[in-house]
Amino acid sequence: MYAIFKQAQLASRELSQLSKEKIDQILRDLAALAVEKTAFIIEENAKDLARMSKADPKYDRLQLTPARIASIAQEILNVSYLASPLGKILEERTTANGLYFQKITVPLGVIGIIYEARPNVTFDVFALCLKSGNVCLLKGGSDAHYSNLAILQVIHQVLEKQGINPTIVQLLPPDREATTALLHAVGLVDVIIPRGSQQLIDFVRQNAKVPVIETGAGIVHTYFDESADLEKGKSIIHNAKTRRVSVCNALDCLVIHQNRLKDLPELIKPLINNEVEIFADTKSYQILQGNYPDELLKLATEEHFGIEFLSYKMSIKTVENLAEALLHISNHSSKHSEAIIAENEEAIDIFLRHVDAAAVYANVSTAFTDGAQFGLGAEIGISTQKLHARGPMGLAEITSYKWVVRGNGQVRA
Repeated sequence: MYAIFKQAQLASRELSQLSKEKIDQILRDLAALAVEKTAFIIEENAKDLARMSKADPKYDRLQLTPARIASIAQEILNVSYLASPLGKILEERTTANGLYFQKITVPLGVIGIIYEARPNVTFDVFALCLKSGNVCLLKGGSDAHYSNLAILQVIHQVLEKQGINPTIVQLLPPDREATTALLHAVGLVDVIIPRGSQQLIDFVRQNAKVPVIETGAGIVHTYFDESADLEKGKSIIHNAKTRRVSVCNALDCLVIHQNRLKDLPELIKPLINNEVEIFADTKSYQILQGNYPDELLKLATEEHFGIEFLSYKMSIKTVENLAEALLHISNHSSKHSEAIIAENEEAIDIFLRHVDAAAVYANVSTAFTDGAQFGLGAEIGISTQKLHARGPMGLAEITSYKWVVRGNGQVRA
């Protein structure tokens, strides 16, 4: 593995010499070729899907369709339209002794991405890393191995046509040994970004010797306040839960003010069409009995709170007031995305100020926690930590900076 990591380090120097125009042309060519190669990519993706049960929460994330590939291609194009994040002057000043200081954005260098059954990540990461001048080492899971190989083949075809060193993006073997080698590549890899389950993220954090940026699991809550509008709530909750259940911004727990329990059957009625299984606490369970399909309604236990379902399942927690809602979210949140549905501006302000999460929403579906939706073109992950980057990580979040100092013979006394 050392040879691969060394190649990546050397390729990083070559990448720094590419012009913005060349990079954008590569991205445009990649977007076009991805669409052109849709049938090939889906054929290889089918080999991976055949090895996974459709009941597995990861199945939806693994599956590629013509529409999804077209969407990925558009996101690649969106990245090409963005301004380069490199060479930006963040600060500049001249000191009394005549030294001229500039703080300028630069690439992180070599980024290792460890991810599970998410072949779209292969496209997204490459596009963002190329645009930001970073080399990427991709460590995909065995579940998506055929898909990732196919996508890498498409990427390398574009790079070779443009005369670019293909080692600026490499796919590591899908075994545990490659993961360990990547986590221990001190001096060769600059940062590791894991994308996947909490188990994967915990493993990377506990075993990495290379710096890590965590993209945490999404345990997502929406609080339906006493002042909330019922129609807004129905639409927001349905979208947040069912738009795509296998993604990290999907709703896991509805927190509802006890004075609005009478509206609960109507509030979650749209979920019946998607056969969403409900785990309701005692108060909400009593209200829903006879008003929600018996086969989909279960009495919640403590284990149903603070869990990322990644499927058509949702828990419901009844609270007496906003303070109790904030406490419940604080105790069970993964600090990813949290929302309030309310018309009371004071309640909204308190929620937005006090909830500790990478993205907080008022009267909006949490489905918007996505790099493209934030105007970032695409994302390399959703960071739930507070150092370096937080929330959707786009181009700016995968750069660093250096100080450039110019003088005229000054020496320090």
